[in-house]
Amino acid sequence: MGRIVRSDYYFEKPGPDNTKDVVEALSKRLEETGIKTVVVASDSGKTALELGKKIDGKAKLVVISMETVANDIRAALEKMGTIIYENCIPAFRAKNLGHMKNTYYTLGQGFKVAVEVVVMAASKGAVKSGENVIGVGGTGEGADTALIVKAALPDDILGKEIKKRLEIREVIAMPLVKKWWEY
Repeated sequence: MGRIVRSDYYFEKPGPDNTKDVVEALSKRLEETGIKTVVVASDSGKTALELGKKIDGKAKLVVISMETVANDIRAALEKMGTIIYENCIPAFRAKNLGHMKNTYYTLGQGFKVAVEVVVMAASKGAVKSGENVIGVGGTGEGADTALIVKAALPDDILGKEIKKRLEIREVIAMPLVKKWWEY
C-alpha cells in the first residue's frame, strides 16, 4: 500500500483571519491532486472572489450562498466562469439531517459548512456524485476550513449503497479550536 505525504494547515482559532491561508493551502492541493472543482460557501461572494482570483483556470469554482450576491461581485465571478447558486437552504436543514449537522459541528462550523456545500452542489448538479471535490467553509464569514470530499446526494450520505456514500477524503485546513459558538 502506498503512502501520501502532504502539508495541512491548522489554525489556533476559527474565523475569517484564516481565509488567505485556506486559499493558499487549497491552491497547493489542487496542484498536488489534480482535483477539478472547488465548492465554496460565500454569502457575500467576497471569499469566492478571493479564491477565484487565486485558482483562476486551475479548477471550476462553484459558489453556494444563503443570500443574494452583490451585482458587482456576481459580475466579477461570472466573468471567471464561476457557477453561483443564491438564496440556498442549507442541505442539512432542508433534508432533515440535523443529526449530521450536529456531528459535523464537533469538527468545527467551517467543517460542517464545507461538507454541506458539497452536498448542496451535488443536489444542484454542479458536481457529480462520487466526484472528489474541495469543499470550503468558514465560521461566520471568510474561510477557515478546506476539505477534499467525495460528493454525494443528500439521500446517499449514509445510504444503503456504500459506493454512493459521502466521504471526507482529506483535511486541507481547519481550526484547532471548535468552539464556533464563541465567535
